[in-house]
Amino acid sequence: MQNVPSTRPENAETVKTRETAEAGAPVTLPTQRAAGCPFDPPAGLAELREERPLARMTYPDGHVGWLATGHSTVRAIMGDSRFSSRYELMHYPFPGGPEGPLPPAPVGDMTGMDAPEHTRFRRILTGKFTVRRMRQLSDRVAEITEEHLDAMERGGPGVDLVEAFARPLPALMICELLGVPYADRERFQGHAHTIMSMDVTPEDRYAAFVGLQEYMAELVAAKRAAPSDDLLGDLARDSDLTDEELVGIGGFLLAAGLDTTANMIAHGTFALLTEPAQADALRADPDLAPQAVEELMRYLTIAHTSVKSALVDVELDGLLVRAGESVTLSLEAANRDPERFPEPDVLDLHRKATGHLGFGHGIHQCLGQQLARVELAVALPALLRRFPTLRLDVPAEEVPLRTDMSIYGVHRLPVTWDEV
Repeated sequence: MQNVPSTRPENAETVKTRETAEAGAPVTLPTQRAAGCPFDPPAGLAELREERPLARMTYPDGHVGWLATGHSTVRAIMGDSRFSSRYELMHYPFPGGPEGPLPPAPVGDMTGMDAPEHTRFRRILTGKFTVRRMRQLSDRVAEITEEHLDAMERGGPGVDLVEAFARPLPALMICELLGVPYADRERFQGHAHTIMSMDVTPEDRYAAFVGLQEYMAELVAAKRAAPSDDLLGDLARDSDLTDEELVGIGGFLLAAGLDTTANMIAHGTFALLTEPAQADALRADPDLAPQAVEELMRYLTIAHTSVKSALVDVELDGLLVRAGESVTLSLEAANRDPERFPEPDVLDLHRKATGHLGFGHGIHQCLGQQLARVELAVALPALLRRFPTLRLDVPAEEVPLRTDMSIYGVHRLPVTWDEV
């Protein structure tokens, strides 16, 4: 029977804590993926989800909070305003992270905000990321896609798909959307990569953040002086954002737009190349692309983990989450929950993966999800059709995985094909 979070009013007589009996002894967050399973969540998450979709968890700093792995539980927490997204209230779930309390979110970092601050930024930006506007960009996405496929074909077989295709396509699109010169990419891509790394020192991450902010500050000053016909230009001209807020928002959107879709293109291609029947189905039927994107988002869940902190005592799955306790949300485990998705460990592009959490849920659902959908629905079928013999150029077990990054995927994807 699927666990459904309780909606009963909190009452000291009825709220029961079963931490030692039903919640069990605290666990640590599983992070090691099984050898030879680059698309599956870390081993141990499935067992936890089956036994205890909400389990006590010991964090690396000693805090004892919770780990949520069941789809209904994770989704409920993401949509519940009694759980905060503010960094300074949460504990870091991964080993080797910062010691002590986390700093508050930088100005403009919407993932670390609660309402009403988050509501203000979201309201300003939502009109810039409408479904209609993103779909209008599909012709430009197709044009950039074909340009890079042409370059791959001219260069001949044997490329790193990350560098040749997966990274430049979304980078060009987010740069054009924001009004960021693509020629400056060497300056900002390295900073964005460091910020997304889980194993860098706090000092290195801070230095990368400062570097990205300095770059955006120069760009915002130019937009203020001469607003341009792009998103940052619109915001500089029409919004009430301060310079500091616009710099923060610009850096946040740029970093997010560079990394997430690039990894979905590369990791999605990797998955399809290991499932030839699925690749053939997408290659043969362009109308399958939108549905395939949703299934790949569910199956891969590259944005794999999130954290919330309880602002008040909350009864959830018959257990009491106390105010101040952090809850780690395993989105990758939730998206493989058989209670929600039958045969969840099977990649099936014909599946209707409605309700997956690959783009999040609630007020923090991915702002750029419509642009990502357009990019993926155009890029993946086009790549497969242009190179019908596309295949890995190294054994699958030698593909370097991004186990050190907050966005999962591959560092490189060597591929080749037969010349015609």
